[in-house]
Amino acid sequence: MDQSHQPAPQPPRPHRPSLHADLTAVIDAAGGESPAARSEVAAATAAVVVSAGRRDGGDRFVELADRVGIDTLAELWKNADPVSLPGALWALYVLRQWCHSNGEEVRMLWRAGAGLAPADAVVAGLAEAADVDSVHQMADAVLGGVYGGDLDVALERAAALFRVVAVGRRELAGPDERGDAERALADRNERVAADLTTAARTWRAGTLH
Repeated sequence: MDQSHQPAPQPPRPHRPSLHADLTAVIDAAGGESPAARSEVAAATAAVVVSAGRRDGGDRFVELADRVGIDTLAELWKNADPVSLPGALWALYVLRQWCHSNGEEVRMLWRAGAGLAPADAVVAGLAEAADVDSVHQMADAVLGGVYGGDLDVALERAAALFRVVAVGRRELAGPDERGDAERALADRNERVAADLTTAARTWRAGTLH
């Protein structure tokens, strides 16, 4: 057979390491170092994720915890200052995880609280009669705002959601020990909301790192 008419072999496509490998390598590199060094790693990886997500269009990064594991993100960001970029990202990814894994609980708390906190319900952007699918979509939309260029808006929407949920917890909590536990969770929800609101303000000032 005449080899002169055979197509030229194509060069192999360049290998692009998976984000999971990139993140776990960073964690390994930071292992055993000082808290200050781990804080620097948290800030650096958060900045890289936001920058890469904005270049990529965001969809893959909304699902980042699904792909690399929420534990991977926890090792990087869970212990970061709540009013910092890694701390704020951690809160948003935990919120999305909760909305997807416990959508019915979120829906129940939302319905109990939305009518009592109408201003926050409007900011969060979820209808009072939301179903579980709407909860999932809202969580994705909030996190997607980070990669669409409106990080402060995403943080404020998440804060509003946490405040509505806190109101819903208190509304549904009974006078027993379980109710006491729900009221304690409501307090935690409100603290997260306050941190996210401060983070949004800090981002607008250009000092969230």
